[in-house]
Amino acid sequence: MVTPGPLPRQRRHTLFFLEVVRDFAPVFLDTEVDMTRVLAHREAARAATGVHYSTTGYILRAAGRVLARHPDANAALSGRLRQRRALYPYVHGKLTLDATLDGQRVVLATVVPNLHQAELGQIQAHLDRIRGADLAELPDFEPVRRLHRAPLLVGRARFRRASRSLALRPRLTGTVAVTSLGHRAVDSFHSVGGTTTTFGVGRILPRPVVRDGQLAIAPLLRLSMSFDHRAIDGAQAADVLTEVKEVLEKEALAEEALAAV
Repeated sequence: MVTPGPLPRQRRHTLFFLEVVRDFAPVFLDTEVDMTRVLAHREAARAATGVHYSTTGYILRAAGRVLARHPDANAALSGRLRQRRALYPYVHGKLTLDATLDGQRVVLATVVPNLHQAELGQIQAHLDRIRGADLAELPDFEPVRRLHRAPLLVGRARFRRASRSLALRPRLTGTVAVTSLGHRAVDSFHSVGGTTTTFGVGRILPRPVVRDGQLAIAPLLRLSMSFDHRAIDGAQAADVLTEVKEVLEKEALAEEALAAV
């Protein structure tokens, strides 16, 4: 027998978010990233410091460096008839988290500040603090818990009001979003994270590549990016995705592996 019931309160913030992002005009891109350097850096860091850097930490760092060079892609829009745009002098990164609140599996998000200048250690410390805490008690998520406790219409109105504010938006959704399903058998996917650009992270797998005309095997990550076509066009979006790929594949990271020693 089917017994209809209301949506669990713990999922209300996701419902409100999905209502707001209907204004976006998303376009989707993807690429493959050779993660050889990243994985080598991760192993060196673990051996030198005992710190395990997450894949999403590397993506957040790379996105912060790149978006600082592309202010139009680090912007936010608000309004329909009288549209306004904010260009931010900083890059805040939203990372989605698989979490459980009151027995209900949900998606929560944490915003890592100042990615344009944060190093891996600072980013990873933020992620470790969140992942090691009781999310039902952590002060970071008290605004979400208040939304859950509020009557449905009141919570929806509060969320809409906050999301319309270009001043509050970076604290709510960041200026760039990263979401990952790479812990499961997911190669790639596309998501709209409430920001002009959103990166989707799949799993890393050994795949065939051609190097100097020779077939080889390398650890590849399929990295997707959605962008809001209202804010930027495809050519600039392609620049952003390509530059993130280049940071991950080519930028030297060895000094950060030893920084905490």
